Amino acid sequence: MVHGGPDDLANEPVFHRDRDPSGARIGRRLFIDHGMGVVIGETCEIGDDVVIYQGVTLGGTGKEKGKRHPTIGNRVVIASGAKVLGSFRVGDNCNIGANSVVLREVPSNSTVVGIPGRVVKRDGQRVSDRLDHTNLPDPLIETFRAMQNEINELKLEIGRLKNPPKEEPEGVPVSAASHDNY
Repeated sequence: MVHGGPDDLANEPVFHRDRDPSGARIGRRLFIDHGMGVVIGETCEIGDDVVIYQGVTLGGTGKEKGKRHPTIGNRVVIASGAKVLGSFRVGDNCNIGANSVVLREVPSNSTVVGIPGRVVKRDGQRVSDRLDHTNLPDPLIETFRAMQNEINELKLEIGRLKNPPKEEPEGVPVSAASHDNY
């Protein structure tokens, strides 16, 4: 569906999308591809030449007062299922990856992916702090390792308590008392 201006949206047939009618400001040539499940919050502002795919939410977090929804710059593509939540700006010429959850400002000319959304490309260059999907932390494994270390320490302590070091008889070293040749 191609959108020519804010008045056109109200006259279009419903395509299972939700736009709060009382205030969202929408720029020229908004394209909502497969509009099923698209949500545009009341205080959202969308720039020109923006593409939004199915299942996108441009919403609030419930923590803001006044302007609660994002401002989307010009020439932005927001892929399927992405959630852009909060009162901040997504700069011009940005790409938001599918199913990303964006919770903070996105600089212009950036690509954001992940949960939470992280900038992985800026001005055409990969950002050094990019996602490495082969080396993601595993909190469950880390917890099991910590528990195993604690179990090992407890076993050592129980062993020391069950078998305390032998006391030496007065005047005779233990090592000497145990030899027959003494």
